[in-house]
Amino acid sequence: MFVTRALTAAVLLAAFITALFWLERDKFAIVVAAVVGIGAHEWAKLIKLPRVPAAAYATVCALTCIALAQSLWMTPWICGIGALFWMTVAPYLLATGFKPVPVSAAMAAGVVVLVPAGLAMGALPPRQLLMILGLIWISDTGAYLTGRAFGRRKLAPLISPGKTWEGVAGGAIGCVIYAIIWAIFDADLQARVQGVAWMPFLAGTVLLCALGVVGDLFESGLKRQAGAKDSGKLLPGHGGVLDRIDSATATLPVALLLMLAVGAT
Repeated sequence: MFVTRALTAAVLLAAFITALFWLERDKFAIVVAAVVGIGAHEWAKLIKLPRVPAAAYATVCALTCIALAQSLWMTPWICGIGALFWMTVAPYLLATGFKPVPVSAAMAAGVVVLVPAGLAMGALPPRQLLMILGLIWISDTGAYLTGRAFGRRKLAPLISPGKTWEGVAGGAIGCVIYAIIWAIFDADLQARVQGVAWMPFLAGTVLLCALGVVGDLFESGLKRQAGAKDSGKLLPGHGGVLDRIDSATATLPVALLLMLAVGAT
């Protein structure tokens, strides 16, 4: 199982980096839209849409992503909607036990989860996007390792029994260390993060880490509600696309807004 997961991860990373740095931005946006469409199809299956409506839903989400990517001025506003969802609606739903909602509301939530993240991915410069995704990976890895070693207090036992508060703390510490290294060795970021600017920079880092946890828990809640272990079977050893981008869907829209706020894009 570990070998399968490692090989799949290596292939995905190589394919992603190749697309990110070699494709023109409009072609990369099409790749991102395809990922959004696959994620939307998995979302549709989790909320029990029939086959034809699920395919139509996925197609609409992908085409919406492509269409909106042509209007760059709209991207921050749409990411703002995504950020509002992740900082208010998603935590509320998790805190109240992730109760079932009407299918129409679940479909709308899928659009808000996937489309802003796709637009943010297409709008962020390649190097910044890779560094932000690195932050997410560090958070996930740090949380997993710390949780395995020291985890005692469950974070959300009814939604994701394996996650612990100790794991979250480990992920946050890993993110802060990563962000400090990033700011020291990235000349552009180093010029912006000096003196008191370190405080909002590190606060933003912790916020992104926390949002990644919310995104992970939100997808776990959706899967638990659907009675599914994984969102799909497309990625050997990993499950579906949603299983791999759950943290990123919550993190990327806010990351783009933070980068715009400091003039780093």
